[in-house]
This record gives sequence, C-alpha cells and structure tokens, in this order.
Amino acid sequence: MNPWNLSASNLLVWGIVLHLVADWPLQNDWMANHKAQLSHPAGYVHAGIHGLLLAIIFGWVAIPLAVAHFVIDLRWPVVWWSKLIRQTQPQGRYVEVGRFGSHQAYIPAWDAGVEVRFWTDQVFHIVCLAVAALLIA
Repeated sequence: MNPWNLSASNLLVWGIVLHLVADWPLQNDWMANHKAQLSHPAGYVHAGIHGLLLAIIFGWVAIPLAVAHFVIDLRWPVVWWSKLIRQTQPQGRYVEVGRFGSHQAYIPAWDAGVEVRFWTDQVFHIVCLAVAALLIA
C-alpha cells in the first residue's frame, strides 16, 4: 500500500507537491472552467491526472483520493461548509475600469468570500492527503 515505504510526513509532503503540480501547471483552462459540472469530462480528466500522479507514492489509495478530489471540485462540499459555519460569502461585485464610447467596462472586484472558498477547497484536498498518509504509513 505504501510502495516507497515512506513515513506519514513524507507521504504528506510528496502528496501535497503532486497535488499542487496536478492542480496548477497540469490544469488547463478547459479543466478549470468545466470541472464543477458533473456531466462534463473535464472534471474526470482533472481527477484522473491527480490519481495518476498520486499513484506514484500512494499506490492504489490514489483511486479514492482522485474520487475525493473530483467531489471537492464539484464545489458543493465547499459551498455547503462555508454556509454551515457562516464563512464570508462571495459578493459578486465588479469595479468599473473605463468607458469605451457608450459602453462601460467592468472587472471582478477582489472578493474575500471567493478567496475563503478557494483556500477552503485547498484545505479539503490536503486533509484528504493527510488522512491517506496516516492510514497507509
């Protein structure tokens, strides 16, 4: 179950490294924009990349880790949690950046609620890695 015979701490560190690689450099625009849709293949591809990378250190335990990653990325677990404990919610505010003829241009304003949900998502992923590391070390 632990192909490299690593300690829980080492499994966690390498799990986080591989998670970050899969979530950032290996995630393209298509995956990022569609992974929250259960019927879209992007989430399955993204979770599969996680599973393949995590299998290097977690062996077959990478399968439930990939499934957990897929579910977290559907966003409803994070939304549910943020409402349950009354975290700051996204506001959906926009800031005017200029006028172009008769049109105004807007960009999303910094939103603490979006930031909180982003980091809650990452914490959920890392907690899954930590539990797996403890169970198989």
